[in-house]
Amino acid sequence: MHCPFCDHAETQVVETRESDEGGVVRRRRRCLHCEKRFTTYERAEIVLPAVVKKDGSRADFDPAKPRASMLLALRKRPVSVEQVDAAIERIQTKLLASGAREVPSARVGELVMRELKRIDKVAYVRFASVYRSFEDVDEFRQLISGI
Repeated sequence: MHCPFCDHAETQVVETRESDEGGVVRRRRRCLHCEKRFTTYERAEIVLPAVVKKDGSRADFDPAKPRASMLLALRKRPVSVEQVDAAIERIQTKLLASGAREVPSARVGELVMRELKRIDKVAYVRFASVYRSFEDVDEFRQLISGI
């Protein structure tokens, strides 16, 4: 670790503490050249797979996008923000567990539908009706009968 004051390459760890329930390690360091102290934070880097859109373009997974879609489907429904956050966390966990470097956007949509079905059936139907772009009433009826 380079010293932020003098850019010397050698520093010594003086103190180490875990914070954020073990998710972050805080280290106090001392530069062996200028003797100044500074703090560094260490956390695991989690790389979610890239999302491959229908047009073939790729984008980093952004949890704000499925969250916004879920909140729109859940509008005026008795579902807490904590439930939505937990659902987004489960989606991210499933994407990480897949081990894939890329995932089709349709897979993300299916995961969102599965989570909505789990927390609120009305929101699930709202989301599915837009996401699947039903052509006729029979397709919609099939969806509802599967709940």
